[in-house]
Amino acid sequence: MNLWYALVDLLPFEWAQPGEMFFMKHALLAVLVITPLFGLLSTMVVHSRMSFFSDALGHSAFTGMAIGALCGFHEPTWAAVLFAVLFALLFNVVRRRSALASDTVIGVFSSTAVALGIFLSTLGGRSFTRFNSLLIGDILSVEPAKIRVLALILLLVLGLWAASFNQLMLSAVHPALADSRGIRVFWQETIFSIAIAVVVTLSMTWVGLLVINSLLVLPGAAARNAARSMGQYHLFSLLGAVLAGIAGLMTSYYVGGSAGAAITLYLAVWFALTFLARKK
Repeated sequence: MNLWYALVDLLPFEWAQPGEMFFMKHALLAVLVITPLFGLLSTMVVHSRMSFFSDALGHSAFTGMAIGALCGFHEPTWAAVLFAVLFALLFNVVRRRSALASDTVIGVFSSTAVALGIFLSTLGGRSFTRFNSLLIGDILSVEPAKIRVLALILLLVLGLWAASFNQLMLSAVHPALADSRGIRVFWQETIFSIAIAVVVTLSMTWVGLLVINSLLVLPGAAARNAARSMGQYHLFSLLGAVLAGIAGLMTSYYVGGSAGAAITLYLAVWFALTFLARKK
């Protein structure tokens, strides 16, 4: 972290002065780690038409937090990660073996997760208000240890993209063709789902449950409006997510308000601009 502090000290902002406002420096580093993850995953979420799946994962993560708190865990986030991974695995199994449409299966899992989370969090007359912070998020509360975990996940996701991008894309576009070429579509989808589950769960407390799904949809949707090739598609999604993340954090600091909501609004503006300019 000392190297990061030295780099931030060079920025022309009052919060970047040496030895001051470490919470803001941690938040900026978190944005630079989280937004590339969302930018990369967003391309596959949009391409695979799984936008509601990421929203369902957010609900399952909330349920995992409630389970962790009920069990008395000092850090319920890891219980939420485990529950979200199990949720993703079970969803893929049911979707694979059911004749129901994907959005129907997602609706079943999402509604069940929400109901279970609310029931557990209010069990015994407990107040739901202690979970209100999860709905909005607070990126200024990020801890360096969590940033290191997300940085490791970013490296793993980049490795996954480099090793099996073609297989992932073919599995999303034409699963039957992918199967005929020897690609294990189920495992490709499972690994991708687990990656989304872990990222959504770990970043939920900072971004906010109410807007986290937008970070997995808007970057890819905006990039799809402007891109003319697969390379541009991923590049625009990545850059859009990173720039919106930085702008949202700065806006939140100087005018107040939720950083997650500010990031989402910048992404919405980016989508609108690319939509209007798509034919040009």
